[in-house]
Amino acid sequence: MKLKKQVTVCGAAIFCVAVFSLYLMLDRVQHDPARHQSGGNFPRSQISVLQNRIEQLEQLLEENHEIISHIKESVLELTAHADGQPVVLLPYRTPNGSWVLPPESRPSFFSISPQDCQFGLGSGGQKPDLQMLAVASVLPFDNQDGGVWKQGFDITYEPHEWDTEPLQVFVVPHSHNDPGWIKTFEKYFADQTQHILNSMVLKLQEDPRRRFIWSEISFFSKWWDNISTQKRAAVRRLVGSGQLEMVTGGWVMPDEANSHYFAMIDQLIEGHQWLEKNIGVTPRSGWAIDPFGHSATMPYLLRRANLTSMLIQRVHYAIKKHFAATHSLEFMWRQTWDPDSSTDIFCHMMPFYSYDVPHTCGPDPKICCQFDFKRLPGGRINCPWKVPPRAITEANVAERAHLLLDQYRKKSKLFRSKVLLVPLGDDFRYDKPQEWDAQFLNYQRLFDFLNAHPSLHVQAQFGTLSDYFDALSKRTGIVPGFKPPGFPVLSGDFFSYADREDHYWTGYYTSRPFYKSLDRVLEAHLRGAEILYSLALSHARHAGMDSRYPLSDYALLTEARRALGLFQHHDAITGTAKEAVVVDYGVRLLHSLVNLKRIISNAAHYLVLGEKESYHYDAAGPFLGTDDMRLNQDSLPEKTIIRLDTSPRFVVLFNPLEQERLSVVSLLVNSPRVRVLSEEGQPLAVQLSAQWSSATDMVPDVYQVSIMTRLPALGLSVLQLYKSFDSHSTLTSSVHIHLHGRDLPVRPREVFPVRVVPATSDDFCLDNQHMQACFSGLTGLLVPGAHALTACLACFLAEHPAGWGGAQAEQRVPHLWHQERQGQEWGLPLPAGWRRQGTGTQGPRSSWALRLVEGASGGLVGQRGPGRYTSPPSCLLHCVRLPLFLSQPYAPKEPPVVRVTEGPFFSEVASYYQHVQQVVRLYNVPGEGRAGWAVLCCRGWGHWCSAGSLAFHWQGRVR
Repeated sequence: MKLKKQVTVCGAAIFCVAVFSLYLMLDRVQHDPARHQSGGNFPRSQISVLQNRIEQLEQLLEENHEIISHIKESVLELTAHADGQPVVLLPYRTPNGSWVLPPESRPSFFSISPQDCQFGLGSGGQKPDLQMLAVASVLPFDNQDGGVWKQGFDITYEPHEWDTEPLQVFVVPHSHNDPGWIKTFEKYFADQTQHILNSMVLKLQEDPRRRFIWSEISFFSKWWDNISTQKRAAVRRLVGSGQLEMVTGGWVMPDEANSHYFAMIDQLIEGHQWLEKNIGVTPRSGWAIDPFGHSATMPYLLRRANLTSMLIQRVHYAIKKHFAATHSLEFMWRQTWDPDSSTDIFCHMMPFYSYDVPHTCGPDPKICCQFDFKRLPGGRINCPWKVPPRAITEANVAERAHLLLDQYRKKSKLFRSKVLLVPLGDDFRYDKPQEWDAQFLNYQRLFDFLNAHPSLHVQAQFGTLSDYFDALSKRTGIVPGFKPPGFPVLSGDFFSYADREDHYWTGYYTSRPFYKSLDRVLEAHLRGAEILYSLALSHARHAGMDSRYPLSDYALLTEARRALGLFQHHDAITGTAKEAVVVDYGVRLLHSLVNLKRIISNAAHYLVLGEKESYHYDAAGPFLGTDDMRLNQDSLPEKTIIRLDTSPRFVVLFNPLEQERLSVVSLLVNSPRVRVLSEEGQPLAVQLSAQWSSATDMVPDVYQVSIMTRLPALGLSVLQLYKSFDSHSTLTSSVHIHLHGRDLPVRPREVFPVRVVPATSDDFCLDNQHMQACFSGLTGLLVPGAHALTACLACFLAEHPAGWGGAQAEQRVPHLWHQERQGQEWGLPLPAGWRRQGTGTQGPRSSWALRLVEGASGGLVGQRGPGRYTSPPSCLLHCVRLPLFLSQPYAPKEPPVVRVTEGPFFSEVASYYQHVQQVVRLYNVPGEGRAGWAVLCCRGWGHWCSAGSLAFHWQGRVR
């Protein structure tokens, strides 16, 4: 009571001082002699100044009154709380329109000592010899004709260079098997992969000198499940003897630009654990010949997985040429932040155009193709250079061996050692026994001749990838994994990739954004399901209730982990597979997502029960319902609408992070009369917003309820929702709709104040306690530079952190593909200033390119790479200007409808264009990661991309 009196006296004193100050000012003006001498008439300018000052004083008085009122309400609430009544500290709005939240009871940010983070120590270590940003800045990218090696240069050598140190050649047979591309995973396995692996077991056992490497464990595990015990034993013997090597050992050969590093780690663990369990082997060397560019994340992960060396292939041809000229194709790859070389891994970069046989034996593909014995006359494929291979006989072995040795020697001149790696394979090679015989028998005759003539100073043999790296380490006198003397250290990444001319493979950064988003959703649910399942199962075992818990959920977890791993394949998450294959991936992802929601529901049900003995698993009728559902693999999620009545509805929230978080959680309910209680029974402040079906239409009887709640680390929290007419803790959002001259009906509802602005181009701003975001009144985009921050760019950045190195921005050349399929182009309207290029007469491998017609500074904006199929980049082509990708802005026929929603916990701006919808949301929540803005969606033609969800939540009745 004493505090209440003090506050009242203080407020009255402030009010009196303000009024007295106003009185003195008016009195001084009235008694000014100069004004009396001029006849008592004030100049108009001075009257205007006086009026402005009076308005400012009135505004200050109003703000003081508002502050005093809130202080008074807080005192009353504290008094009521002391009497045993629950208290809600409500946000309030200041006269200038900003929402102010109650102060946090605990600090939101903590200081970090530099000793706690290596990054804080600065660059104390040795600088790398090659930094990719610096390399890119000096390259001319002029694409000069290099002769037989079109993208390189002429290579010469002296015949006696190997007299003192013979050339050691390792020919590494391999077969690159895409787990989905032109065919689905299952179709590839049935048609080709199982035959490759079956023949491998037989043909390797015929000669102990033969070698083979395999990478994709997804295919290998499926084959393993269908072979006999005797064949499994033979595989283990081949691995043990070194004839067969499992390289990288991941579930797939992942894309390195779109995949999140969590998923990259998961697929790597899944493959390594499978190998350890079934074959008893751990991979030593990495093999990445087909990802479209290479991230610095992958070498870090491989090194942490105890691999000591790796190989990459798809690097910009200009960089390959530069590295070949400077003998830098082999290097220690180091992280940019590493001060002590602990992340170093030895890397081999293949120097030529492709990983097929014509581009691996040496610089002249016309000659190398003659040593691809699958192309012998009479087969299904031949050499494009019109010179076919010839079977090796006693009559021609000398001539053929010298021709091949010349290519080996020229290739070796690009490297620092006299140990040479020559891959021998291509996509889905060795699928027939005849190819095994043709390749191995003919090459063995060549090797026998070369090795039998010491004057040639060469030793050639079949080998595995680790055979090569071990021989290199031995020749340079170091332990495998350590830096060979004189070899460079490199940091950075290898994006963007171009295989020839100006064919930049960057369209896949945004192709099929719907499935890129679905990948992230599944990844988040997988993490949540693994955590909750582990916690629930551990508790059930300690309580002796594991027999009543659904242990079968573990198999569903494994299936989901493998489905997510499969989608990290470099033709899956990239969006570069055929349409039927993409649908197959989508079905797998959705099936796993449904199973993960079931696992989460089962675990949350067990963990929230106070009496664990009452737990009963019912597969037919789950205790908790899910927060959303998807009808099909290409459907957008539909959020569950919670039906309120006077009895409580319970919502279970789960925080999958290892730290406590303060989050805004949004739910849909069927009534605006809602009251939300915390787990302790305390009422929570609620932001009530409309649910919109279009730019101007509200969904009837559906309301969005947003609550700010603190979630424990790796913990569950329960909210109670009631239908209540007590609106004290409910704060309604306000809405402004900018129609820009359109004659659209706006049907406001009593609950929400809606102000319609028929025509205006004035900019407006939203702010919170930490930042201010201003928007163009005409476009609804952020200003200044409204083109720079858009939904498409935010979706892109959110969906592939592993591959986008900010330091490499100069290399990101803007290129996209537009596909022609079966003679018909995609039926999508193009923005003004664009036209289609290409004839579409080259069969199924042709594509459409998009070019700017006039006023373009970026030149070509559309090539993806032959033989790769992409969906139309809906999130990009029909969005607004992206200076990093597009040189000309999206120009709609008419300005968008802009809807501005303002509330205490978040405010948002929704812009509705002809083809795309963008929503930018500004949060007003204290704490880590919430004092900023987020682009929530970029929607067009049924596609959706999202910057992420806040938490998992489910609703259900107490039984």
